[in-house]
Amino acid sequence: MLKRTLSGAVLVAVAFAAFWFGGYVLLGITLFLSILGMFELFRVFEMQKSPHAFLGYAAAAAYDASLLLKDPEKYFIPGLCVFLLLTLIIYVLSFPNVKAAKAICVPFVFLYVAFLFGFLYRIRVLDGGVYLVWIVLLGAWGSDTFAYLAGVLFGKHKAFPRLSPKKTWEGCVGGVLGASILCGVYGLCLGSKLPSFDPLPAWAALAIVGACSAVLSMFGDLTASAIKRDHGVKDYGKLIPGHGGVMDRFDSVLFTAPAVYLLITVLL
Repeated sequence: MLKRTLSGAVLVAVAFAAFWFGGYVLLGITLFLSILGMFELFRVFEMQKSPHAFLGYAAAAAYDASLLLKDPEKYFIPGLCVFLLLTLIIYVLSFPNVKAAKAICVPFVFLYVAFLFGFLYRIRVLDGGVYLVWIVLLGAWGSDTFAYLAGVLFGKHKAFPRLSPKKTWEGCVGGVLGASILCGVYGLCLGSKLPSFDPLPAWAALAIVGACSAVLSMFGDLTASAIKRDHGVKDYGKLIPGHGGVMDRFDSVLFTAPAVYLLITVLL
């Protein structure tokens, strides 16, 4: 428990530095986490050191670099086309040593990890992004905490027994409500530092974003759990003491980051 608490404090400190400075600092940290997360996922598929995996790592670096450009969307589709074509070319050149199922994993891993991680940077560059980006963690890690507490106190009905035996419907509801309240209070405290969500007050808008991101957070956790169970893996790694690997700790963040970005841009 002590290791988990200490490593959690370190994660929050790193997140604070990354979110505060933004720019190259945030992008460098997200790229580092992206490549580690992709490595962990490729390892589950037993291809972490294959040519396909290195293509995935290069694609992650290229994608994050493109986010620094004035109009990154202009380059995303052409870049994705090149990436897919190279994936298939490597598959052909590696045939029959590489099965089609493994080649198909490459774009999936890139989109699942690197692409979704990129939304942290996308949020940070929005107006008021230095404050808004914290909603991602409040929605992901906040809902985890409240879901655990509600599950311990009130949990009776199993929600997903095949994927997460300890998750209950009461815990799920507690996680959503807790994250919503947490994000609403956060918006209330920051007030004028946040952009306008007219006609909604900031606290109400962020409470909605928090509730929606909490729901997605649970599916992020369950998605990572399903992949592990599919392949008989307990943890994705041991990088973070008490938490496991990058994919064990950031699985919910990968779902809340795009959810927060999309909801905020719509509400704005």
